[in-house]
Amino acid sequence: MKFYNLLIKYRFWAGIASLIIGLLLQFAGLGDIWAAIIFYTLAVIAIFTHFFIGPLRLIQDPMENGDVEAVERILNSIWFPNLLFKPIRSSYYTLKGNLAMANKDFDSAEKLLKKSASIGSTLAENKGSTDVQLGMMALQKGNFKEGEKYMREALKGSLDNESQAMALLGMVQIYMNKRDIRASKDFLRRAKNCKAKNEQVVAQIKDLDKHLARVPG
Repeated sequence: MKFYNLLIKYRFWAGIASLIIGLLLQFAGLGDIWAAIIFYTLAVIAIFTHFFIGPLRLIQDPMENGDVEAVERILNSIWFPNLLFKPIRSSYYTLKGNLAMANKDFDSAEKLLKKSASIGSTLAENKGSTDVQLGMMALQKGNFKEGEKYMREALKGSLDNESQAMALLGMVQIYMNKRDIRASKDFLRRAKNCKAKNEQVVAQIKDLDKHLARVPG
């Protein structure tokens, strides 16, 4: 696995080296054309995958270890994100949006996440998570109509327990704003059933539960 990660990290330069070796074999009389073709092929594969697939595979370990700086370095090593295949490009902008949110740059985060959503992705969980984040930002701005649109879209897809609970809590806020207490309590009940473990989500569920318990409906 370490060798594979090193290969991903340095494949662009490995591709350039293979190209140079191929040229030397072909034109400097150091080998024959067939040996040169092998190195040309390796060069094309390495350079193609560098630009069109990128190094996002390297992000898994630093994300699990909470190494934000390493994640940023890997993302910044992508020179031309628009060349990435669509699902990978969508994930790239989602990750950039998440980093912007962590840095409290909410305007940039919203732009990046909307860009990810507009690209589309074959990864349903990624799309659902992006919709939840966009919905939460819309609610923070008091835009309940847009927030509801994103939350409903997220709930149609595949979500992990934490994201589903967040989407349902968003719906609680939306229906509280509509003064539909019965619907708010139903969404809260569904959020509880997600058994979320995130401390902030659990605390929000408790707060809303206490509040709605005092409201008739």
